[in-house]
Amino acid sequence: MDAKTFAAFRDYIYSVCGITLGENKESLVSARIGKRMRVLGFTDPRQYLEHVKADPQGPELVEMLDAISTNVTSFFREPQHFIFLERIIRDWLARGQRRFRLWCAAASSGEEPYTIAMTLQEAGALEVDTRVLCTDISTKVLALSQRGIYAENRMNGISAERRHRYFTKDPDGWRVADTLRKPLTFTRLNLATPPYPMHGPLDVVFCRNVMIYFDNPVRQRLLDEVNRLLKPGGYLIVGHAESLTGLLGGFRSVQPAVYQRP
Repeated sequence: MDAKTFAAFRDYIYSVCGITLGENKESLVSARIGKRMRVLGFTDPRQYLEHVKADPQGPELVEMLDAISTNVTSFFREPQHFIFLERIIRDWLARGQRRFRLWCAAASSGEEPYTIAMTLQEAGALEVDTRVLCTDISTKVLALSQRGIYAENRMNGISAERRHRYFTKDPDGWRVADTLRKPLTFTRLNLATPPYPMHGPLDVVFCRNVMIYFDNPVRQRLLDEVNRLLKPGGYLIVGHAESLTGLLGGFRSVQPAVYQRP
C-alpha cells in the first residue's frame, strides 16, 4: 500500500467513524486490510476501498473497521470503576431513587455491559426500574454481545461464585444468565456522528477506552453529548489510559477516570 492509498483509507475511516490513524499505522493498516482483500479476492487496495465505499451501510465497512481497530476487553476490566458504580447505586437507592438509566457507549463483545449488569444486581438495582443501553459501531461485536456465550479463556476476572450465580455451562462456553440480559438493550451507534438519538437523563455513562481512537474535535463533540445526556450529579467513567486534558469543562473530577456533571 503506497502513501497515497493509505491516506485515502485514513481519510475515509475518519469520515465515517472518527477513528484517527497516524502515519505510524501505515504498515498495520496495510497488513490488516490485506487480510480482508484476500478473503474477497482483491489484489488492489484502491479497488477494495471503492468496494467498501460503494455500500456505506454494508457489512464490509464493519469488517474493515473491525480489522483496523482492536477490541480489547474483559470482565471487570479496571475494577475500581465497578466498585465505584456499586457504591453510588447503593447510595442512590438509600436516598429513594427507584429508576436508573445507564449507557455503555462501547459495548464491544459484551464483557463490559454484563459486568455492569452484575454490579447493578449486587447493588440491588435490578430489583427496581433499571435499563442499560449498550452501543457499538460494529454490528459484528454487538452480535457477540447479544449471544452472551464466552469461552473459558474469556472468563478471567469472574470468580467461582459469580460463575455459579450468573452463568451456565454451554457446549460453546459459558452462557450469561437471563437476569443479566434482561436490563440490557444492544444497538448500533456511531459515536462520531452526534447528536445521538437518546434523550436522557442518564445516571451513569461508561465510555471507556474508545476515545483513544479519536482526535480532540471528535472527543469534544462526544463529551458535549454526554454532558447533555447526563442528569446533574450523574457520572462519566472513561478509561484510565485516556487523556482528556482541556476537554472536560462541563465536568468535575471525582477520582481517576471518573467525572461528574455538576
